[in-house]
Order: sequence, then C-alpha cells, then structure tokens
Amino acid sequence: MELNCMNNIKILCVIPSRIGSTRLPRKALVPIQGKPMVQWTYENALRCRSMTKVVVATDSMEIAEVIAGCGGTVEMTDVNIPTGSDRAAVVAERYPEMDVIINLQGDEPFIKPQMLDELARPFLNGEAPEMATLAFPLLPHEMSDPGVVKIVTDLRGNALYFSRSMIPFQRQPSVGALYHHMGIYAFRRDFLLRFTKLSQGPLELTESLEQLRALEHGHKIRVCLTQHRTLEVNTPEELAMAQEFAYEA
Repeated sequence: MELNCMNNIKILCVIPSRIGSTRLPRKALVPIQGKPMVQWTYENALRCRSMTKVVVATDSMEIAEVIAGCGGTVEMTDVNIPTGSDRAAVVAERYPEMDVIINLQGDEPFIKPQMLDELARPFLNGEAPEMATLAFPLLPHEMSDPGVVKIVTDLRGNALYFSRSMIPFQRQPSVGALYHHMGIYAFRRDFLLRFTKLSQGPLELTESLEQLRALEHGHKIRVCLTQHRTLEVNTPEELAMAQEFAYEA
C-alpha cells in the first residue's frame, strides 16, 4: 500500500487513557507539578506539528472532563477494551481519512514533540512501513533490568526481537544494534486494523509484549531512533520523580 504524497499524509495521534490502572491507581488523573498526567501528555502531543489531530481515547468521564476542560478532543471507548492498541484501533475506525495512527500511551507526560516527529519521519518521507516504534540508546545499568524492554535490530533498522531480558548474550563486548524501547507506536491505519485481529503467539504471551505479535506473524517493525529520553510514570516511585522532573521542550 502506498501512502499519500508527503505533504498530504494525515496522522492521527491517539492517547489511550483508562481509569482502571493497577500499579498506580487512577494514574491518568494524578497531578504532576499541578496538572493531571493525561493533560501533560495531550498538550505535549498537540505541540507536534506533524500531527494532523490528537485525541484522547478513554473509558472514563472524569478523564474526558479533564481533556474537554483544556479544549481537547475526546473519544469515548468501551471499558472492556483490553489494550491500548485495541483502543487506538477503535478510534481509527472513526477516522477513515487518516493514513497513520500513532498510539501514544497516556503515561508519557514528558513526551517531546521532536520524538513524535522522529517516529513519523518514515511515513512523512514517503515510505510506508506497516508499523514503527521509537527507541533510544541503552545505558549499561539497564541491560539486566526487566523493567526496561530491549530491542535488537537488523542492519536495515527493523526489529529482530524485543525482550525484558538482556539480549543478545554478551559473549563479546556489545557492538550490535541494541536499544531501550519506548512503548510508542505508529501504524499504517490499514495495518493497525489488521494487527488487533491477529492471534496472540507464544512469544507475546511469554514476554507480555504485544509488539511481538507483529513479529510472530511475519510483519516488520521499523525502529526509529531518538537521542531524547523521557520519564514514563508507572509507579509511585516514578511519580515522585516526576514531581521534580525538569521538562525541556
């Protein structure tokens, strides 16, 4: 499938945001430096000029009221939708004019507009990968941290594998393409609608990483690199760090 020419690419950024988080209860609404987390994410995504439209997809009227209160766009979705990608696909069906759908999780309050530009660049340059994701250099102390998802890539910048474990085995000093994965995805709209209907494979179930579903079914994921790092907020400890985080646009 070919996308429209560069200047006509339409990109919809969907921010899935549910109220029923477990590790950090009511995570989307917790205040960070005086503002709800989901509002931070929405407003920073809105500052990215590559985005045609930014919407928050939620099952919560409280979250919807926060976004509407700052002039944002909300799409209400069913509470039983299992994943962020599924929620993004539901919204994508309502926007058939869009070419690319970005799934930006609501727990990325410090996302930089430049990072979304980097994720969108293959599409804006006239390529048409089925799926792309974002990564930055892996620090030495992160290699053995199961909370950090690692990516190894092929020589063309496509993902070979994602894991919570250290990959590859370091028999020799690492010279390969090994990165810290950010759980932000860009999909060709038609592929997103197919992706969410694919069956889960054993690798996805073992690692609990839904992006492995694409690889297990033989699809490629382009890995877009960034030098920017953010603070994802999933735990009370990370929330405490966020209160002191110095965000630079």
